[in-house]
Amino acid sequence: MLSIVTYNVNGIRAALRKGLDQWLKSCNPDIVCLQEIKCNPQQFEESRFNELGYRCFINSAQKPGYSGVAILSKEEPIHIEYGCGIEKIDFEGRIIRADYTDYSVMSVYFPSGTNPLRQAFKMEFLALFYEYIFKLRQDIPNLIISGDYNICHKEIDIHNPKSNKNSSGFLPEEREWITQFLSMGFVDSFRCFNKEPEHYSWWSYRANSRQKNLGWRIDYNMISESVRSYLNRSEILPAAKHSDHCPVLIELAY
Repeated sequence: MLSIVTYNVNGIRAALRKGLDQWLKSCNPDIVCLQEIKCNPQQFEESRFNELGYRCFINSAQKPGYSGVAILSKEEPIHIEYGCGIEKIDFEGRIIRADYTDYSVMSVYFPSGTNPLRQAFKMEFLALFYEYIFKLRQDIPNLIISGDYNICHKEIDIHNPKSNKNSSGFLPEEREWITQFLSMGFVDSFRCFNKEPEHYSWWSYRANSRQKNLGWRIDYNMISESVRSYLNRSEILPAAKHSDHCPVLIELAY
């Protein structure tokens, strides 16, 4: 059984101070997709993960202390693709891919629309990423695209859909993008097993949002339709508290 965890750690060094490596030791996933590592490779403390049996592959942003993604893998990948070949995306260290014999795993950190300029970049990213994946899946059909998408797809995925209808992350055009992305031939793995509300992967630090479970489900393991038959389990793991996000796990019968 292959286990994959995606986790926006909101700073790998801060997450390690909160016991991330001990949590990984107990959970013991085969592959870990990290987002928002906020460090360069020299600051990553690879040895902490090497001790747990992981090889570390890191794609940092050019801007110090910002963005960045990584993949930790127990198995040696056949190939690592750093970035996607689109300069404005790769400058921010938002994509890394590990290729294995029967499947490929991506760790992706989608932009957040914190202001009008960044929202415009987010929409541009969505268009560019869609086109990139559309082409990529011709050569790599068995894709697992894990990460922080910074979008809630449906009303069930957000604690207060009415008051957030004009919020970045729940805008109609963003939600429609997820619908279109799925229709390309991808599956929201969590919803294969759980159709219930109040399952979230991110909470604001404000107003005791996590304690009250006032959250957003914005972290996904999206899998190619061709991978669905291998899907054994998919869970959100809110007990892990090293970040304002929590990990999301899938198990595949590989």
